[in-house]
Amino acid sequence: MDIMLFHSVYGLRPAVRDAADRLRAAGHQVWVPDLFDGWTTDSVEEGMAKRDEIGKDELLKRAILAAAPYSERGLVYAGFSFGASVAQTLALGDEKARGLLLLHGTSDLAPNVSVDELPVQLHVADPDPFETHDWLSSWYLQMRRAGADVEIYRYPGAGHVYTDPELPDWDEESADRTWSVGLAFVDSL
Repeated sequence: MDIMLFHSVYGLRPAVRDAADRLRAAGHQVWVPDLFDGWTTDSVEEGMAKRDEIGKDELLKRAILAAAPYSERGLVYAGFSFGASVAQTLALGDEKARGLLLLHGTSDLAPNVSVDELPVQLHVADPDPFETHDWLSSWYLQMRRAGADVEIYRYPGAGHVYTDPELPDWDEESADRTWSVGLAFVDSL
């Protein structure tokens, strides 16, 4: 499977590269664009400021340009937190998308989005300050109305980006479970 993996507002950190290597070791081809041009941080506040400085439109343009050479292949889009929102936007706009793996994040849906049973899997902390229960309920219903086949996995007690061992949110048990379920999902596509 060909996978386009997007980083969070923390930037292209070692945990994202490790995730790509994990997917490659399972036999997948993975591209990991650096939307922040080498900039990384350990602070969510700095990361959000960087995202806002570059601008959402510019970041989406960078993501589209990164995915465009490979989209004819039928990509699986994946991402962490902010990167998950980017992945979701691209997957819902790509009629050849094969799947969507969301780690720690979602995004608003554009009006009148329609997909043909796109497989979607979301892994999220519970509770998560960025992905509240009310939001996730609404998001799930919108995704189902759009035609996506959605699975949500919640991890009680985990922090927002619990798959990065260098961040305070790290939760080894939840991260291991996420990767076990997530890899099986990608393998099934």
